[in-house]
Amino acid sequence: MRAAVLTAPAPIAARPLIVSNVAVPEPGPGQVLLRVRACGVCRTDLHIVEGELPRQRDRIIPGHQIVGEVVSGDLPAGARVGVSWLGGTDGTCPYCARGAENLCDAPVFTGYSVNGGFAEYALARADFTVALPDLLDDMQAAPLLCAGIIGFRSLRVAGVERGERIGLFGFGASAHLALPVLRAWGCQVYVSTRGESHRQLARDLGADWVGSETERPPVPLDRAVTFAPSGDVVVAALASLRKGGVVAINAIHLDRIPQFDYDRLLWGERQIRSVANMTRADARDFVQLAAEIGLRPRVTVFPLAQVNDALLAVKNDAVDGATVIVP
Repeated sequence: MRAAVLTAPAPIAARPLIVSNVAVPEPGPGQVLLRVRACGVCRTDLHIVEGELPRQRDRIIPGHQIVGEVVSGDLPAGARVGVSWLGGTDGTCPYCARGAENLCDAPVFTGYSVNGGFAEYALARADFTVALPDLLDDMQAAPLLCAGIIGFRSLRVAGVERGERIGLFGFGASAHLALPVLRAWGCQVYVSTRGESHRQLARDLGADWVGSETERPPVPLDRAVTFAPSGDVVVAALASLRKGGVVAINAIHLDRIPQFDYDRLLWGERQIRSVANMTRADARDFVQLAAEIGLRPRVTVFPLAQVNDALLAVKNDAVDGATVIVP
């Protein structure tokens, strides 16, 4: 099969992913072999390729938003399923025992600790796949499987309640999927983001207010979610909260947290929370919700041969919405 293989992390401009022929993997017990129909591109893929996350394997096929058709293994052949970032857990650690499998002590991550979906075929644990509703086609479903799910979990971590004022700081693949969910919940949505095209997309999707990346919304926010891997953005979100408000940081990697004024920004029982991975329950709940509310991501498609170009577009914020690889 054709696959995009990373052997030496490097800046994406150096085109470190090499598309080459590799053996089609064979499923073991509890696994399925999937024919990849589409695979979304995530900023976490960029962190892996550029070496901002520590290497876990000498060779890895990235990609963790997989829409696949079962070829063989522990699910019916022909079934269409999704695979996300959390590719498996031990099921026995204290976190798994208390229902917090996203915090598992021995997790498996698709496209990071095991090979992922920038390929024609991929393996997955059968019990970590999610059935995909027929209402969502391949291109629509792929970005939901990480950007969508983790955005949805971020709203849960932030404690969002219906009708509240919510800030989204950064407006890329994940935030543009969270906004329609918030609208369906009757929330007012305030977006701070860089790039006029991103700001226009937020307006098009029904944001109540749109400003630049560190611009303060005109009203105090009940909750905020940051999507940019920037500590400056976290501080800007914190400065926008009412007393008792919450900032949820949706980033697996953050450049730094600058010094800030505790008395002015954090005091008053404001909170900062991090979002770590997702659970299978998040995946099932979000995919069902997406089908119910008619969530349709804005998608730009790249062929597998242009996988480096796709990641470069993500790095440069050159794509409005989501990016998807089709092998």
